[in-house]
Amino acid sequence: MNLRIVTPAPLTFSNGNNITALRWARMLRRLGHKVTIAQTYEGERCDLLIALHARRSYPSIRRFRMLQPAAPLVVVLTGTDLYRDLRVSRSARRSLQLATRIVVLQAMALAELPKALHGKTRVIYQSAKTLAPKSPPRWDARPFRICVIGHLRSEKDPLRAAFAARRLGADSRIQIVQVGRALDHRLEARALEEMKRNPRYRWLGELSHARTRSLLAASHLSLITSRIEGSSNVLSESIASSVPVIASKISGLIGTLGNEYPGYFPVGDTAKLVALINKAERDRGFYRELQRSCARLKRLIHPAREVGAWRSLLDEVRAAARRP
Repeated sequence: MNLRIVTPAPLTFSNGNNITALRWARMLRRLGHKVTIAQTYEGERCDLLIALHARRSYPSIRRFRMLQPAAPLVVVLTGTDLYRDLRVSRSARRSLQLATRIVVLQAMALAELPKALHGKTRVIYQSAKTLAPKSPPRWDARPFRICVIGHLRSEKDPLRAAFAARRLGADSRIQIVQVGRALDHRLEARALEEMKRNPRYRWLGELSHARTRSLLAASHLSLITSRIEGSSNVLSESIASSVPVIASKISGLIGTLGNEYPGYFPVGDTAKLVALINKAERDRGFYRELQRSCARLKRLIHPAREVGAWRSLLDEVRAAARRP
């Protein structure tokens, strides 16, 4: 099949949607399909369109459906779609009506959709290849590095880790290392100021995906502080690299980690976050519990599982398209 993936951010921009689109393109090519990635659909002939982001890709979704009314259309829902746009945007809701199939990236997302759409919605967990350092950091090593990965924007609550680091005792080994481009000038200024006043905090700016993954794999913990999240490539990459996770307790992360995961803190609760990272640093038993919990999730984020899910979805829409 000739497939086209549209993702609204410029393709030079290393964000979660683009990383996902590139990974899917590689997978789908290995399945024998021709795949093109673009920001928009401009009328090019293709057998199937995969559109990331129901609201922002709506012009492409509408154009594709007008020009190819019988062709399969897959709409992939992001975090801002699920937890903001579907409630306020007619365009986002219309995209779901036009879709042949809807893809969500974790099981809790189904609760955000009308039951009438569940029949055409499929859950496909984001995968990540295993990447481990030659020598994983010892639990009692100094520093105890906590990696925070994500562009600086309000949805990510990006400075929560730095605020927590301010409250740590003088004997703590914890160092916070943050990676990601500043998408908000005010957050950029605050991050730069934070580095001057907070010796435990370093913001490295945007790094390549390969360098970011290497840094993550060499860390003791991965910290995800998001207010909203559709799913998280960083979460999958952390699990694949055997780096335990501390995460805000939000639907988009619970959908992969599960309700009973021991490493949650309430969104924006600095005191609870301080308690958790202190416990991970000082309590080897708790740290190992986080490791075991993440290890049990590796089957969910294995690349073969994601490839199989896409193979099944494409077989399904092709079969449906052949029916009179």
